Amino acid sequence: MKVSTHLVSAPLHTPFITALRTATHADSLLVEVSDGELSGWGEAPQVWKVTGDSLAGSQACVEGPITAALDGLGPDDLTEALRRVQNAAAGNFGAKGAVDVALHDLAARRRGQTLHGFLGSTVDIVRTDMTLSVGDPDALAAAAQARLADGFDVLKVKVGTDARADVERVRRVREAIGPEPTLRLDANQGWSRRDAVTAIRAMEDAGCDLELVEQPVVAADLEGMAWVTDRVRTPILADESVYGVRDLVNVIRYGAADMVNVKLAKCGGLGPARTLLELAREHGIRTVVGSMMESHVGIGAAAALVSAYPTSAVNDLDAAWWLKQAPVTGGIRYDGALIHLPAAPGLGVTGLTV
Repeated sequence: MKVSTHLVSAPLHTPFITALRTATHADSLLVEVSDGELSGWGEAPQVWKVTGDSLAGSQACVEGPITAALDGLGPDDLTEALRRVQNAAAGNFGAKGAVDVALHDLAARRRGQTLHGFLGSTVDIVRTDMTLSVGDPDALAAAAQARLADGFDVLKVKVGTDARADVERVRRVREAIGPEPTLRLDANQGWSRRDAVTAIRAMEDAGCDLELVEQPVVAADLEGMAWVTDRVRTPILADESVYGVRDLVNVIRYGAADMVNVKLAKCGGLGPARTLLELAREHGIRTVVGSMMESHVGIGAAAALVSAYPTSAVNDLDAAWWLKQAPVTGGIRYDGALIHLPAAPGLGVTGLTV
């Protein structure tokens, strides 16, 4: 097998603003694994503020220890290849995830199956929410109405910059969209534990009717997140607090969250993601599959996972919708809140557009 890397930077049609950063481009490392005739694709996004993974670091990891670990393996040795990828280096979950997905994609193509079919599913449509980036109350309310008009009925509001102002922002959004659409929040670690409880309770009292609040406090503060979970009615979703199995076990032990957000670039690919989803289900932890700011490659892989391993709530896979143009040809297609998985083998990606 030949492993190649491609650096891409896809501009967004609208800046994406969170408590952690402002993004105008989706910067990723696309990984291609070829058997000489067919190619599988995977993606490692650059996420300085969450995973710490950079494009340069991911590229070095893929082209160095991971490629070396795969030396001598044929394209039919999927199980051994996936094991070697995970053991090739410490950390570097984006790089591992990209190669893991590319290997799965190539295996599916060699069998003439779609990736979701290879994972055991016949479902070719999955739903996503739509994220509203941080903004003032008027801008958020207008954006929420626009996204409803685009066909999205589950909206996620980015908060975490100012707890008191966040209450007004969310109240205005609920007022603008009415009682029917589902509303969820993502604080991206931006609140203290006391501010989180104060803000969430205020929103509950104001009738904001929240489905969940994602990562209200810093990732390492499981005790603090448990403190929040015990004091609010709204379910708490752990995101940055959970990378792998050990993290999820700690969340369960602390009673830190009601739900977990599984992301391929955090956990290292489809193999580890399936393990996390199964572990969560066994322990009564509800699940969502999410993404970083990724293209149709990463989102396609996550959507295939959701197709085969249904989650407890609508998933957070709108990232590629924000791109002006896909950096690849083929792959998934958005139709409002619906993501259509390709009928072509694997991820359905046929090459780069740049």
